[in-house]
Amino acid sequence: MPKHAEIPAVFAALAFSIASQASGVQPQVVSPQITDAVTQANVRHPELGAIFDEYLDFTRRESPVWATLQGDLRFNDKLADASPGGVQRRRNVTQVLIQRLEAIDEAGLIETDRIDRALLLRQLNMSEQWAAYYPEQSPMTSRAGVQFELPELPDRVPMDTAKHQADYVARLEAIPTLVDQHIQQMRFGMNAGRVPAKVVMEGTVEQCKQIASNDALADPTTSPFYKPFVGTESELAARAHAAIADGVLPAFARMAGFLEREYIPACRDSIAASDARDGEMIYALALQQHTTTNLTPDEIHEIGVGEVARIRAEMLDVIRTSPWYAEKTGQWAGEPDEQTLFSEFVEFLRTDPSFYHTDPQALLSEYRAIAKRIDGELARLFRLLPMAPYGIRPLPLLGSEHAPNGYYYQGSLDAGLPANFVVNIVGLDQRPRYEMIALTLHEAMPGHHLQIALAQELEDQHPFRSEIQFTAFEEGWALYCERRGLEMGEHPISRGGRGLYENSYDDFGRLTYEMWRACRLVVDTGMHAHGWTRDRAVKYMRENTALSYANIDSEINRYIGWPGQACGYKIGELKIREWRAHAEQALGDAFDIREFHEVLLSNGELPLDLLEMRVMRWVESRR
Repeated sequence: MPKHAEIPAVFAALAFSIASQASGVQPQVVSPQITDAVTQANVRHPELGAIFDEYLDFTRRESPVWATLQGDLRFNDKLADASPGGVQRRRNVTQVLIQRLEAIDEAGLIETDRIDRALLLRQLNMSEQWAAYYPEQSPMTSRAGVQFELPELPDRVPMDTAKHQADYVARLEAIPTLVDQHIQQMRFGMNAGRVPAKVVMEGTVEQCKQIASNDALADPTTSPFYKPFVGTESELAARAHAAIADGVLPAFARMAGFLEREYIPACRDSIAASDARDGEMIYALALQQHTTTNLTPDEIHEIGVGEVARIRAEMLDVIRTSPWYAEKTGQWAGEPDEQTLFSEFVEFLRTDPSFYHTDPQALLSEYRAIAKRIDGELARLFRLLPMAPYGIRPLPLLGSEHAPNGYYYQGSLDAGLPANFVVNIVGLDQRPRYEMIALTLHEAMPGHHLQIALAQELEDQHPFRSEIQFTAFEEGWALYCERRGLEMGEHPISRGGRGLYENSYDDFGRLTYEMWRACRLVVDTGMHAHGWTRDRAVKYMRENTALSYANIDSEINRYIGWPGQACGYKIGELKIREWRAHAEQALGDAFDIREFHEVLLSNGELPLDLLEMRVMRWVESRR
């Protein structure tokens, strides 16, 4: 996944994340740092330049950890304000900025300003629409929330100087306030009937109790929050010890008690977004947000059904080229029907020990070897590559049980923060090797890291553009990159080979990842718009993918808690493939794959409609 740890896996929490970015302080506050960035971006309309400055400034002020991750350390000692006053302040500024943008006539703007104005208006209007549904009242699930984000701070923020460490201690001291603000907001949600499905909260009590464990209470130096000060003795270390012992651990103990005794009993037994308060409107808005289209749930469902059928046929073809099939052919009296063939092959993949590592370090080593192979192939397909490197490291153990196989965490050259592809090393019998190439292509290069790092390094855009993200673009691109493995290696598909997917098992892993995203279109709309039960969604995924059972259970809970988001992947990927096919047909031998990729990536993140216009103009210019 995005940007890039997973954004809170709850539909309301996603909106809260967006609202937090479209929120802030009084708009007249502009820093010299931001003004310099605007000058470099050469914005020609002065009022637009001022609005862009103010928007970027208040997003950073109101999302201080996000600001740190972007290399802006002005608020490095602060956490977000989730109080009712903070929420209202953000909404007030959002409304003011919308009014000021709408007052500017786009007719006289140059193209760059016109696009930037349209993008910011789209972002702010979406934030305003979400605000009507009080997303701040549902801030956590078993996959995301303060119980995940805060313990990761020592690994994600700079710790190189005494000032950095002092800022971190100040954040430790602010954690109890933030936790209590979330408890207050969740109580508001309970009283108003705005609560998530109970199933997506399973595990949150244990996660909070793990933070406030008996071991940590007895010795706060064993807490992950104390990590930067292990083995040191200083005034800052003493402050950190006191902040953890007297504030952080009791706060998470309070959260655990609140969740266990009050909140989870009040959550919905139903899983459908349509059953929540304002659910149908929220689901429609979520689909619009994540796909950047006006597709209805029914239309998305049918697209998914068609893709499942197409990919299923390809999977059966790959099965018939496998060594397993060759061995089985001699044992069968006659080939079984297609469903039996598929089921037996998938059962073989799920149970054969050769497809699973038993040592976490061996898993990490294989991922690193795959990444190095990919790096050597990039020049074939891309002439625009980022300067920023990335690493591969284990996902923190806290919460790993409910996490997928891996994430991408973006870095910042400005802040000296490395980007990382983080790998889940818990439950190795559920982390199959045949999925590793596709996952690396998606999360690292040329997927999330190439796209996000390039966007960070663009020099001709106002930096506010780095605050705006579109699921269909970001995840659609990363899914498209999984298929690019076919065009790499010594035997690419153009020469009749499978590229990096050198054997049928790895190629089937690629297809099962694509099938996974196609199934999302079916099960997400099935559960939230067509009355599907959770068991039916699980059964559908088990019958059509080779994903491990643990991964399927985790994914279904994700879709329940974050409706619509998972639909952005396949919708975005299908559009990129459609544009490429059009360009190849229109340009023939003049088609340049590296130039096509540059067109997609050289203007930052865009919604699908604007990106399509950009691609079509490029095709016409090359005819």
